[in-house]
Amino acid sequence: LDECLFRSRVVTVFGEIKETLAEDVVRRLLALDAESREPIQMWVCAPGGHLESGDAIHDVVRFIDAPVYMIGTGWVGSAAPHLYLAADRTRRFCLPQTRFLIHQPSGGAGGPATDVSIQAREIIRARERIARTIAEQTDQPLATVMLDIERDRWLSASEAVQYGLLACVITRRSDLPQPAATQREP
Repeated sequence: LDECLFRSRVVTVFGEIKETLAEDVVRRLLALDAESREPIQMWVCAPGGHLESGDAIHDVVRFIDAPVYMIGTGWVGSAAPHLYLAADRTRRFCLPQTRFLIHQPSGGAGGPATDVSIQAREIIRARERIARTIAEQTDQPLATVMLDIERDRWLSASEAVQYGLLACVITRRSDLPQPAATQREP
């Protein structure tokens, strides 16, 4: 199955985003990019997870030359929309039942008061960074995004299109744009 997905240039991100998943996804992206500049499909169904692991995937999607088509299914929550926003807006899609969740990062601050203070400062910095990314990639005003992520903000597939998280909702493989070099004859 993994070999078939690799030959098909498909990468999946299912489940909690953590270091082991990020490492696997980054390796696959780099290998596919080294193999060719043909588009890569990344399927995402994730409740979120570790922000920095999501950052690793986000940055590699933006780093490689092969275009990445993001396709959401199920739910794309918490850190997962950050992955999504790495792709060009015209390459962000989802299936009809997909739900999106954006919110501020959270952390389990604990320990001595000075450590809690440092952790709180870092969470605020991460919140501002995530809000800027969402604003830049959706054309929403930063002030709007900051309010929207103050609490959990759930979006249906159509609401996510209106918000600017993705280009459109698709129902069939044929709804995905075909690159000029690989378009099939009708």
